[in-house]
Amino acid sequence: MSTAKISNVVVVDYGMGNLRSVAKALEHVAPEGVSVRVSGCPNELAAADRIVFPGQGAARDCMAELRQRGLHDALLDAARSKPFLGICMGMQVLMTHSEENDGTPCLDMFPGEVRFFGHDLHDATGERLKIPHMGWNRVQQTRPHPIWEGIEDGERFYFVHSYHVMPTESNLTLATTEYGLSFVSAIARANVAAVQFHPEKSAEAGLRLLANFLHWMP
Repeated sequence: MSTAKISNVVVVDYGMGNLRSVAKALEHVAPEGVSVRVSGCPNELAAADRIVFPGQGAARDCMAELRQRGLHDALLDAARSKPFLGICMGMQVLMTHSEENDGTPCLDMFPGEVRFFGHDLHDATGERLKIPHMGWNRVQQTRPHPIWEGIEDGERFYFVHSYHVMPTESNLTLATTEYGLSFVSAIARANVAAVQFHPEKSAEAGLRLLANFLHWMP
């Protein structure tokens, strides 16, 4: 693993999500001398070397908070200019639109929709699956990427979500997962990577992914 020359990582604080857990996990794997900060200040996002955008909750609430806190444009600027990792809701709102709450416009960083799983999902044996999708599940890598370094294809990660992304462009997809259907569980393009699962809750594999992000030089 190469060593990236970074000094300042910002976890985006917009009033939603398990920010402290994400920050603690990043601190655990960060190279010596690297500062990990939780911040909702647009100027600090602009000054950061890397951005981590986590989140939980509803897309409409997320977008409202980003606008209210003056983070909407700062977040888009960061996603266009520096290594950027989206987690859970932080992945979903990168899409164009979410069907949550009867429709919510999102950041439109990438073309695509965010769709509800539905209430009639079944596994291969016919057993009904619960929504939200909650717990450990396998992540099938669809192409190589630096965030997968040292992580086996099919490794298990921890999920909590009721919606999943459907990118318009198939070459955005970085991984898929099976839960009644095959859904996109990771995407990447240029300096942006995003995952539906929670690496901060995914034991050693999750910590390895976060460490890989900190060393990634897109």
